[in-house]
Amino acid sequence: MTEPIFTNDAIVLGVLMISLGFVFYTENIKSGFWQKFYKIVPGLFMAYFIPALFTTFGVISPEWETTNAVGETVSKSSQLYYVSSRFLLPAALVLMTLSIDLKAIFNLGSKALIMFFTGTVGIIIGGPIAILLISIFSPETVGGADFDAVWRGLSTLAGSWIGGGANQTAMLEIYQYNPQKYGGMVFVDIVIANIWMAILLIGIGKKDKINKWLGADTSAIEELKEKVSKFSQKVKRNPSLTDLMIMLGIAFGTVGFGHFTAAYLSSFFNDLVVSIESETWRNIFTFLGSSFFWLISISTIIAIILSFTKAKNYEGAGASKLGSVFIYILVATIGMKMDLAMIFDNLGLIAIGVVWMTIHAGLLIMVAKLIKAPYFFLAVGSQANVGGAASAPIVAQAFHPSLATVGVLLAVFGYAIGTVGAILCTILMEISATS
Repeated sequence: MTEPIFTNDAIVLGVLMISLGFVFYTENIKSGFWQKFYKIVPGLFMAYFIPALFTTFGVISPEWETTNAVGETVSKSSQLYYVSSRFLLPAALVLMTLSIDLKAIFNLGSKALIMFFTGTVGIIIGGPIAILLISIFSPETVGGADFDAVWRGLSTLAGSWIGGGANQTAMLEIYQYNPQKYGGMVFVDIVIANIWMAILLIGIGKKDKINKWLGADTSAIEELKEKVSKFSQKVKRNPSLTDLMIMLGIAFGTVGFGHFTAAYLSSFFNDLVVSIESETWRNIFTFLGSSFFWLISISTIIAIILSFTKAKNYEGAGASKLGSVFIYILVATIGMKMDLAMIFDNLGLIAIGVVWMTIHAGLLIMVAKLIKAPYFFLAVGSQANVGGAASAPIVAQAFHPSLATVGVLLAVFGYAIGTVGAILCTILMEISATS
């Protein structure tokens, strides 16, 4: 990518924060154009879309190429997404989980799991069906031989869209797709996953109409939201500087402990997984060697434990609001990764991705209509697969901060089944591509 106007992360962060400030300012204008605009487009989507526009027009960029002092071309990248996902995200999850009502979460019932697994099945069958359909119009798009075979590359998408980055890497190791072409698959992953997330965010603004069409029973979700809201009102107070510092201490202390233990656990399990003789089982458990998996898991577990202590009273001082600040910054850095012009760079692979995600979405809608599942379960069940732990909580908290933990729990489960599901999907894609 060409060098953007701003490459200094301090400046880029300023640009992102100004865009977030603009969104919140305009969203709270209760008359005229902006009032009508935000009735259609949710603010969370705009927090994601505006940075994407800045990247598209070359103002900022997640990565770029430049020339050093000796005339060599070198690649550089922004560290804002890494900082947001590794520090602000787990801190946000801690702050949003402090007031969690675990019993009420379990009372949400089985529909959350049903929609999650529906999303998984949609990815598994979507890949081979997309190959079959695209091959009718453009057989060369789904062709390739040996390690250049497109189905091998698509296996990494299956790993990413069912599990996450660790599962994606595992699929690359299993099927040995040509590393020189792997960047094209990463590009499809970014474009399709981010477009789908944008659609889900837009849908949140119309959730009442969608739930009515689905015939959904949202009583359990509303009960959870009401419980948290009542508790928040009960302990509500004007936060002092002491409150803010203690909340930040709890949040980032937990994040620090999460990083500390994740380093040891990921190293231990990585060595353990490497020692497994069976290559199949070795790749299935690759996610256990991911430090990000352990960071999110440990941070969430500690937050749940703290929810049974007096620490939950910090919800009254605005714990979830502070967590939401971190989430919005993360959303902006995710939007920054999206260059809308990239859609036209490889239309063949993009077409496969669009068909694939459409099948995933169609199956989710069909099952949601059948079992009368709320849009919340559809959106979070999908994002727990496609987006993983970095974005499932974003979609969940858009419904209510108390629901962020649901997204995390489902996403973590996605890591566990990601490689197995991706292998099954790849077997079907190979059959489709070679039949």
